Order: sequence, then structure tokens, then C-alpha cells
Amino acid sequence: MIIWGLSMPVIKLGLRDFPPLTLVALRYLAAVPWFLPVLLAGPLPVPRDLMLLAGLGACGVGLGQVSQAFGVRLTSAFAPHRHDTYAIGITLAGVQTFRYRGEQRHCLPGQCHILHPDEMHDGGAGTDEGFGYRIIYINPCLVQEALGGRPLPFVPSPVVDASLLPEGFRSDAWDIDAEIDDISRIEVVVAVAQLLIAAASGGMPKSAALAVAPVSRVRDLIAACPAERHSMDELERLTSLDRWTRARQFRMLFGTSPSRFRTLRQLDHVRRLMSSGISLAEASVEVGFADQSHMPRRFKSAYGLTPAAWVSAIA
Repeated sequence: MIIWGLSMPVIKLGLRDFPPLTLVALRYLAAVPWFLPVLLAGPLPVPRDLMLLAGLGACGVGLGQVSQAFGVRLTSAFAPHRHDTYAIGITLAGVQTFRYRGEQRHCLPGQCHILHPDEMHDGGAGTDEGFGYRIIYINPCLVQEALGGRPLPFVPSPVVDASLLPEGFRSDAWDIDAEIDDISRIEVVVAVAQLLIAAASGGMPKSAALAVAPVSRVRDLIAACPAERHSMDELERLTSLDRWTRARQFRMLFGTSPSRFRTLRQLDHVRRLMSSGISLAEASVEVGFADQSHMPRRFKSAYGLTPAAWVSAIA
């Protein structure tokens, strides 16, 4: 049982340094000294039976180990999840691969990827060598402010060539080791807005003027107390907009629905509480999750990690 339980962690760690077939061969070589004394302790089978046993082991256990190793390698580093922000990253080394809008995508060194808010995706290395990247998450509200109330640009093809990057974008957006002050934040948001306009096919769609101020009041109300659930009537009184117009314009302005925006703000609060040492159960209750079993599923859906894995990662 111990050996079986350690199998997956050993494969996961071994694939950092060896390709799957080499790793399986090394595991076999490491196992021989352990099982050889057992074999020699009893009467040796006849050569024909010995060859049969070796063949069955290679076809059974061997193929199983090879399949397991390749399966672990192809498993995404991040489970399918989605953000309520723009995720804009650049691949620094290796090949980054992710599934997005029904297609498998590959992002090479020097290319950047643009993931629209609320779009499901996963992520992982496209080769055995792994990959390196940097990424920023930009609140759609900031992008919308930079666009002066126009709808958020949608980039259908997420992998963008470096030639589309606005001048100074690399240093403005990905120089995340430097101090970020208010002026720098504005520069990053403007650079992101310019990149989104340049990368969106067909330019910006035409639309009627949006009710920016009323819909922003809904966003501010939810953000102020995400644990509280607001009624439709309360939001209609707040905005003087019918529920259909309000829901449609909320997504156009902020990239997601009001209900999902509330869920993400609840999860923001959960992360703050857990990082301060509060238990998962206590955090779930405090932020307003009536059913505690729902919170871990929504956490993984939002961040690609379970709450326990996230706490371990920041420890």
C-alpha cells in the first residue's frame, strides 16, 4: 500500500528531470535490487516460465507504468477554472499550453496570451522541459474606465504575437518586480486597453451608450458586502434599470455577471481569512456560503487549486 500510494508523487517529481520512458526504466532498475532477493529465496522457475513471467510483467505492469507516466505529464498544472478579470501573460521560456474556447492553444516564448473574463481555461507545460511565464490580472472595471464607458474588447484568438504589443507594454505591464505606484497603475491599465483594442478582431463593436454610473453602483454595493444577498427589487431601485438591461450592461462593463462577481468577492474574503489562519469552515460561514461544501468547488473553479493547496502554496 505504501509503494502504491507513493507512485503518483514519485512520477510527478521524476518528470521534472526525466522524460516518461526514461523515468519508467529507472524505476524498474531501482526496483530490481529489492525483488531479486525474494526471487532467489525460493526455487527458481524453469527458463520458459521465467520468460513468460518477464513478458507478462513487461506487458502488464510495464505498460501500466508507461501509461501512468504519460498521463501525469499531460495532466494540466491548473485544473479548468475561470477568472472575473483579464489574465494577460507572456511566455518567457518553454511552451505553455492551455485549452480555451474549445481549442488547445500553444504560447511560445515572446508571445503573450489574453484570456477574457469569465472564460474557462486550464494551463500547463506543452513539453517535458516545462515553461516559465509572467502574468497580470487586470480588473475589467479599470479597463472599462480607460475606454470611457465603451464595451470591453473581446479577443477571440488568445495567443497574440509580440508585434501587436503597444510600445513600452513589456516594461509597463510585466516589470512586476518594481514598485507599483498610482501613476504606474494607470500606465499599465492604459497599455492593457490599447493591447485589447489592437488584438480584438474587427475593432470595437458599436453599441448604445451604457448606464455606467447606475451599473457601477450595483458593483460597489456587492463589493462592499459580498456576504449579503441583494434582491432584484433593491437593485432595480438603485439603478432605475430593469433586470435584463442591468444584467446585460453589467457584463458589458465588468466582464462577468453580478452573481459571479459576488461569488469572486466572497472568495477574495475567504483567501484573506485563510491566510490569517482562520479555518476553512469558519471562513465559509463568515463570507456567506450557506452550504460549506459549495465553497471548495467554487474556489477551485476560480483559482484552479483547492483551498488546502492554495494555503500550502502561500505558506
